[in-house]
Amino acid sequence: MEIYFLGTGAGMPSKERNVTSIMLNLLAERNVYWMFDCGEGTQHQILRAPVKVSKLEKLFVTHLHGDHIYGLPGLMSSRSYQGGDTPFTIYGPRGIREFIETSLRISESHLGYETNIVEFDESEEPALLFEDEQIRVEYAPLVHRIASYGFRVVEKPQPGRLLVDKLKAYGIVAGPLYGRIKQGQPVMLPDGREVQAAEFLGAPIPGRIVTILGDTQPCENSITLALDADLLVHEATFGEARKEMAVRYDHSTSMDAARIASEAKVKTLVITHISSRYQEEAADELLQEARTIHPQTYMAADHFRLEIPMRAADGAAASPE
Repeated sequence: MEIYFLGTGAGMPSKERNVTSIMLNLLAERNVYWMFDCGEGTQHQILRAPVKVSKLEKLFVTHLHGDHIYGLPGLMSSRSYQGGDTPFTIYGPRGIREFIETSLRISESHLGYETNIVEFDESEEPALLFEDEQIRVEYAPLVHRIASYGFRVVEKPQPGRLLVDKLKAYGIVAGPLYGRIKQGQPVMLPDGREVQAAEFLGAPIPGRIVTILGDTQPCENSITLALDADLLVHEATFGEARKEMAVRYDHSTSMDAARIASEAKVKTLVITHISSRYQEEAADELLQEARTIHPQTYMAADHFRLEIPMRAADGAAASPE
């Protein structure tokens, strides 16, 4: 599992940063990518990234401001031409369906794959958005000028380590049976003995938690969604010196993001959605401000990537590479 930033700027593109789009690389877990927001120019960013649009399975839209959605119609059209023939699901606030369907209809775009659009139901508290045998996704409203949401992606526990020495002592040699036991399946041995997988597996490995928030002022749901997360992606549009401006426009400062991360006991914080006011050294000042509160903080740049390592069997979040 890896997070990859295609765009990290706020409002409009700058020479240093394109507008918001984030990829969650789930190739190892599901052989797919999930995208969060799709600002203008995201397709161009993908051309310079180790990302295959054909493997894009889901897109989560935090809110309907243009710097988070204007790249979506073009991306959807291009997906057909880049081998994308599997179903594509888009989750977003009320209005995302009208935006997509109107754009595609007026431009007479025809997609070569099934598209599912899921609009959020309003909910004051975190609610279930998606769940299967591997992952659970919750969403909750934040505080912004328009309806804005955050997402909590929770990986379900993984089977424990295969106890190879115990298997060998029991007379089970390496081969297909190891794979079945690793998957938690009971197996029948050639001599008629039946063994339960749990006897030969270590403690289950807790799943990772990734929280990605849309534009927001600091709020209670930010903490709830980020609680004990391995990784929190939080906007930091302004520095602390422009705190009044952040409040006026319903945004956060870098120190606001760090306070949320600290209170939620987040392992790693990545700040993004940086105003074009902050270039080079000025941007580094935002990072240093955040680190005074939450030392394990990174500032995202376009094409910045970060591995999210597996947790230890005791549930402790590991440090990213």
